[in-house]
Amino acid sequence: MTIRTVLKMGDPRLLQVAKKVGKFNTPELEALIQDMQDTMAALNGAGLAAPQIGVDQQVVIFGVEYNPRYPRAETVPFTVLINPVLTPLTKKMEEDWEGCLSVPGLRGIVPRYTQLRYQGVDQFGNVIDRSVDGFHARVVQHECDHLQGILYPMRITDLRKFGFTEVLFPGEEVMDE
Repeated sequence: MTIRTVLKMGDPRLLQVAKKVGKFNTPELEALIQDMQDTMAALNGAGLAAPQIGVDQQVVIFGVEYNPRYPRAETVPFTVLINPVLTPLTKKMEEDWEGCLSVPGLRGIVPRYTQLRYQGVDQFGNVIDRSVDGFHARVVQHECDHLQGILYPMRITDLRKFGFTEVLFPGEEVMDE
């Protein structure tokens, strides 16, 4: 079990566009994914992108079962998504609170597409092609933004809806990502 250090906003590596993965089903890729799973689990995250742990590759993982820090969140199946392509299925966007392991202690209202299709492959090179909505769509967009060097504060349209978690949600334990 290897828990990796999560880079924080301000680190220039978080602002780079990640490189596509060319080889699948390798020991190196499997080790990366295991480290990402261990790190995400240790931090009670909903997702994690390889750039967040300093790895310049288009790899994201995400998944949520019941989590007391996400009491109202729907279940999102655990997924390893590599070289993703996102296609909005509607122009409708919804604003909701987001946090991020790379932006600890802060939350903000972020607009996201309500429905989208994501395509890519898993760690074995098997094709993934899903159409999703709701929280699942939000999580995928958030994680895939990391692969383009985008952190959620860059998407906030009203900075009055951005602040410290303990001030915005006093007495609540709220998830960072």
